[in-house]
Amino acid sequence: MKIDIYNSFDLLSFLKSKNLLANCKDEFWWENSGTLEVVIGAILVQNTKWEQVKKAILNLKSRNLLILESLSNIDLRLLESLIQNCGFYRQKAIRLKLLATNIINEFGDFDNFKNNVSRDWLLNQKGIGFESADSILNYALYREVMVVDKYTQKLLDSQGFVFEDYESLQDWLTCGIVENYNEVENLYYKGIPLSKVYARFHAKIVEFGKIGL
Repeated sequence: MKIDIYNSFDLLSFLKSKNLLANCKDEFWWENSGTLEVVIGAILVQNTKWEQVKKAILNLKSRNLLILESLSNIDLRLLESLIQNCGFYRQKAIRLKLLATNIINEFGDFDNFKNNVSRDWLLNQKGIGFESADSILNYALYREVMVVDKYTQKLLDSQGFVFEDYESLQDWLTCGIVENYNEVENLYYKGIPLSKVYARFHAKIVEFGKIGL
C-alpha cells in the first residue's frame, strides 16, 4: 500500500486518520505505562509474542514480583518457571534479576531510576538493545524518545525510504514531528508532550503493521 508522505508528520497524519488506537486503555498505549512492568515487558517481549508476555507478567504479578527488591531476590529457578512461556526464558530470567539488582545498586529505587537513568546506562545492561532501551525510556519513563522496531522498518521500506541504521531512521521520525509540532498540536491538542506523541506514533505504526502491510 503506497502512502503519499514526504516526512514523518505526513505519516503520523495518515495513521491518525485510521483510528488505530480506538480501544487503547492507556494514553501511552503500553498497558500500565510508567511502571516497572514496562521495563520487565520490554525484555520479555524480545523474540516473543505479546500474548505470551502478558501471561508471564500475570504470573509475576500473582507472586508480587513486579517490585525491584522481590525480582532481585527471587530464586532463579522459580523466576524461570514463571516466565517459561517466553522465548529464551532462562536467559531472560538471569537478565531480569541482574537488571533489578543493578537498578537498586545504582539508583536505590524505581522513582530515582525513572528520573536519572540514561540511555547509555540502559544500553550497557545485558539484554537491552536500542529498541528495548527506547521502549523503556518512552513507555516506562515518559522520555521524549521515539521507538523504532520491525514494523517501523517494514513500513518505511515499503514506502521507498532507505536508512543506514536504527538511529538514522529514528532521527527521520523525530525530525518531522519536531519541525511540524504546531501541526501536531492541531491533530491532538495544545501542549501535548512529545513523549506522548512519540508513544502514540509508534503505537499506530505497530497496530497498522498488525492489520497487514
